[in-house]
Amino acid sequence: MSGPVELSYRPFPAAPDEVEALLGALHRNRRTFAWKTGGLGAEAMRRTLGPSTMTLGGLVKHLALVEDHYLTHQLHGRDYPAVWAPMAEDADWPWSSAAGDTPEALTSLWLEAVGRSQVAVAEALADGGLDRPLALWDWSERPNLRRVLVDLIEEYARHTGHADLLREQIDGLVGEDAPQ
Repeated sequence: MSGPVELSYRPFPAAPDEVEALLGALHRNRRTFAWKTGGLGAEAMRRTLGPSTMTLGGLVKHLALVEDHYLTHQLHGRDYPAVWAPMAEDADWPWSSAAGDTPEALTSLWLEAVGRSQVAVAEALADGGLDRPLALWDWSERPNLRRVLVDLIEEYARHTGHADLLREQIDGLVGEDAPQ
């Protein structure tokens, strides 16, 4: 069950503690990504730039998977939600299938994953804090929640840059932070 998805504006403290810094940066990245991918029709969500096959819809679906991978599956060792079952046959499915999804379905998929992630992080912070180790990992050393949050922030920053280029091509929308 996912928790409440709250992506409204929150001021980023000037001198945050470590948890506030990580969660604040992740929240700001999620909000900016939502702004860059929001309010568009299906054709715009399928548009590519140059020879790339990347689309805004594919980015939305990919980041929904990334949320569930890091914070539902790896952090807590839970099964992936059923929506990801087609990946057993096609690892590229989140990217390739997004063109057949409506913008509303993509946004809902992503926000539901964000909601699950918010609950998962709150549970982990209450059970070990940032040092809480992942339940599942494939590295030689066992990473902790702190490392996963940094990786997730990096993933959003990279893909928000992709979304920025695609969105500017679609309707000229540019900027760094989502409006308040």
